[in-house]
Amino acid sequence: MMRRLRFNGTGSGGGSCPAVHEDLDSGEVIVHGPRLTDPASLSQLQHLDEDEVPIVVPRNTLIDFGPKERDEKPRILDPETFARLFENFRHSAWHLEMRRRYAVDEATETYAQFARGETPAWDMNSPWARIISAKTQDGAAVGRVRILDRPPTEGQRYLLVHAEHNDALGEDVRNMWREDAERVHLPDEDFWIFDSHIVAVCHFDGEDNLTGAELITEPARVNQYNRLRDIAVHYAVPYKDFVARMTAEE
Repeated sequence: MMRRLRFNGTGSGGGSCPAVHEDLDSGEVIVHGPRLTDPASLSQLQHLDEDEVPIVVPRNTLIDFGPKERDEKPRILDPETFARLFENFRHSAWHLEMRRRYAVDEATETYAQFARGETPAWDMNSPWARIISAKTQDGAAVGRVRILDRPPTEGQRYLLVHAEHNDALGEDVRNMWREDAERVHLPDEDFWIFDSHIVAVCHFDGEDNLTGAELITEPARVNQYNRLRDIAVHYAVPYKDFVARMTAEE
């Protein structure tokens, strides 16, 4: 389908490139200008796919002719697109788990083994295990803080056991009681932070199935989530210590 494009302007002064256009329907911005071809410069670019062409645009051209308003509509990723974030992050991935139940867990054989009172047999060759172990072995930091009710739900007890699997993959897993999370003002949101500059707030339906995730990249909002991560990590307890304390209390 042909786009409806509006010419916003050019910084060349002569009516040619580089120039900025805007898609009137999607709000996407299209720029064109001279290609960046120097190999040394190309080697410094990150997230450049094979079908993408880097171009050079003067800063003033973007300032003068780029859209000034921010799109306030939430950007929702479907579960498949959300899953690709785990393949593409480079340095860190961190999760705040606030929910009492995850339907996806209950569909696994390890959950059935747990429910029968057996020791789950973790699959170290699953797609998730291969992705995360490769990341952590390469030096990336992967972690999570799991919030538990008192007493924990069955799903939360399963995740206490599942932490052994996360730990084997190189993750840092910590736990907090919900009243402690509320005391330090953690939000009732389930979210991931990737490389400290991308946030994905998870959305679930009434049956606790993941339906998608809201993508947040606006720096001020991302910084708020980074601050929440720091608070959670500060007050949470490493899962082995948490389990030992909980067992002693029981």
